[in-house]
Amino acid sequence: MSADATIATAVFGVFMVLTVALGLLAVRGRGSGGGITEWSVGGRSLGTVFIWVLMAGEGYTSFSYLGAAGWGYNYGAPVLYVIAYMSCGYAIGYVVGPTLWAYARRHGLVTITDMVAHRYGRPWLGTAVAVLATVCLLPYIQLQITGMGVVVSTISYGAISLNWAYFIAFAVTTGFVVVSGLRGSAWVSVLKDVLVIGTLGFLAVYVPLHYFDGYGPFLDRVVAEKPDWLTFSGHGGSGLDGSWFVSTSLLNSLTVVIFPTTVAGYLGARNADALRRNAMLLPLYNVLLFVPMLLGMAAVFVVPGLTGAGSNLALFKLVVDSLPAWAVGLIGVAAALSSIVPMAVFMLVIGTMWGRSALGAVPALARRPDRQKAAAQIVVVASGVLALVMTYTAPNTLVRLSLISYEGMAQLVPMILLGLVWRRLTLWGAVSGLVAGGALVCALVFTEHDPVGGANAGAVALGLNVAVALVVSWLGPKPVDARPDDEVLARDPGRDGSAGAVVGGGV
Repeated sequence: MSADATIATAVFGVFMVLTVALGLLAVRGRGSGGGITEWSVGGRSLGTVFIWVLMAGEGYTSFSYLGAAGWGYNYGAPVLYVIAYMSCGYAIGYVVGPTLWAYARRHGLVTITDMVAHRYGRPWLGTAVAVLATVCLLPYIQLQITGMGVVVSTISYGAISLNWAYFIAFAVTTGFVVVSGLRGSAWVSVLKDVLVIGTLGFLAVYVPLHYFDGYGPFLDRVVAEKPDWLTFSGHGGSGLDGSWFVSTSLLNSLTVVIFPTTVAGYLGARNADALRRNAMLLPLYNVLLFVPMLLGMAAVFVVPGLTGAGSNLALFKLVVDSLPAWAVGLIGVAAALSSIVPMAVFMLVIGTMWGRSALGAVPALARRPDRQKAAAQIVVVASGVLALVMTYTAPNTLVRLSLISYEGMAQLVPMILLGLVWRRLTLWGAVSGLVAGGALVCALVFTEHDPVGGANAGAVALGLNVAVALVVSWLGPKPVDARPDDEVLARDPGRDGSAGAVVGGGV
């Protein structure tokens, strides 16, 4: 191992130990009395700061270091959809987050599968949603394992093989999330955010000055030599034009607010006001996303010729050969933690959904939160092992599923959001819409008709989903056991008498 590899790897190793230590310290003195609620949603006690860093951690993944730079390298302007949909999603979350929080708090729910099962009065529906969400989330775990593996192997100058790097990603994440749950993820997010803000702030200044003598010459060169990167549909005839941009931004902004990991952040909040403040603060974090996007475009000039998956290393190609090993190590740690934090929450959410909605229906677990927690922890390990094994043996399987992960989760928007604010949406209306939308998005994506007519295939499928749900609800069988008092109507939970006692509270 070279001296540079030793230094960078040592820096990385120290921070991985610190990561596990933070996760363990997060639950020190709390014991196990909180059961699955304490483990899965932090006892519903996280304030504005922890909610902010946790939800920023879920949104700022290894994609931000690898994929965003790679998209900037390959296409240019279309990558800005990430900033558009996340900012719009935060605005929608200002209303949706407190509503979901109030409903879950009132009825003692901890996952979206709980909410669906309770709203429609059918436990089997919660299990079905758990299956769908697991299929959609497993690829994200595999992608984070892969992303962290690439980062670790790169910053070690090749001294650590990809296979060992994959295992490190799995071991570190599983090690602290099984013990510390959502609270541990929030604590680790603080470390991650400090490093992300510091390293990207440095790179935003360093790369343009080092390679181009400043932003002015860099942008002048882009305009003169690579104008395609600055317009839709970007470079290379990608088809990602204005229609795709608008439809994708709309679809993803709706989906992100009901994504299981986002909902876990909502439900961990101490009160609804913390979520409102969080929704106002989170867009500030999006400013950081401009950095890897711009650096990906800068890499077009510095390291031309990257193709395929190699383009995802565009940012690291800029720094590995030009920075000292300790700095490379720190940047690698920030990128690795950007994999670990969201991966931990993905695994946590899968475990909680199964511990509560599926396995929780087993009589021995139904009334035992401690046993539900143990079952959820076992599922966490199992999901991580499954994603790791498939990363080694059949990576293309999960990559293929990842094509429909976000667009597939989008099909839950009517069932969850429309169902919670409109009491006339029936069980069979919601299920029929979900089946129709899910079938269409699979057909379009797997036959390579995405975009379709310039629009995101998931948005087209969501339109069909809503139409079918409304028609079946109006014309189909009506429920005979609906309980309107158990439903959330379109109101401010802070003004709701049933939740008022818990909305007020600390920060």
